[in-house]
Amino acid sequence: MAVAGCTKCIKYMLFFFNFIFWLAGGVILGVALWLRHDSQTSELLMLQLEGQQAPGTFYISVYILIAVGAVMMLVGFLGCYGAIQESQCLLGTFFFFLVILFACEVAAAIWGFMNRDTISKELINFYDSAYIKAVDVSGSPSKDAGVNVLKVFHKTLDCCGKENNAVIFTQVAGTLCPGKTTTDFLPSENCHRKLSDLFSEKLHLIGLAALAVAVIMIFEMIFTMVLCCGIRNSPGVY
Repeated sequence: MAVAGCTKCIKYMLFFFNFIFWLAGGVILGVALWLRHDSQTSELLMLQLEGQQAPGTFYISVYILIAVGAVMMLVGFLGCYGAIQESQCLLGTFFFFLVILFACEVAAAIWGFMNRDTISKELINFYDSAYIKAVDVSGSPSKDAGVNVLKVFHKTLDCCGKENNAVIFTQVAGTLCPGKTTTDFLPSENCHRKLSDLFSEKLHLIGLAALAVAVIMIFEMIFTMVLCCGIRNSPGVY
């Protein structure tokens, strides 16, 4: 081995952090696939109202997570192999990809923070569109489509109506919200709040995972630079 002493310790610490990074990539990939196929979100985001698809902004972030998880696993493997082989070329390549990933993660975090309420607001607007059609007393052809969409929302989220329900809605609540009555229209049971809570929980989960990965990446960048300097200054390396 070319390195010795403290540098050798750094080498194995870098290997350990890279292994954790590789595992984190696998966890993120698994969580992203779970979010993509989660029954609650899938049933809501696959809805259509008169040919209009439910907003799919949430799926865009999930697809980005899938790509990030796969790239993290690849980069983590590269880092592990470079650390064990004490290859400045591999470690330099690993550091380059690490910096790019870190920059992308920071940019995604800023975008996510600025648009954190967009996903739930889009679905709330979609719900309200169906709500208006479902309580339409004029007998328009779109009424049945609105009723079917509302039933899926109510069944999936175990909710009924919104904060300020129309009088006509309370009269047909038995049809739109099976198993519920007007006495069940509690503030905590309205669909607006349930939609906000559903995506807030999932975005918090994504945020915590991103924070943990960012901390690991900072340590990896430091250890990579130290190990490269140690390899360069070791006897027999010119």
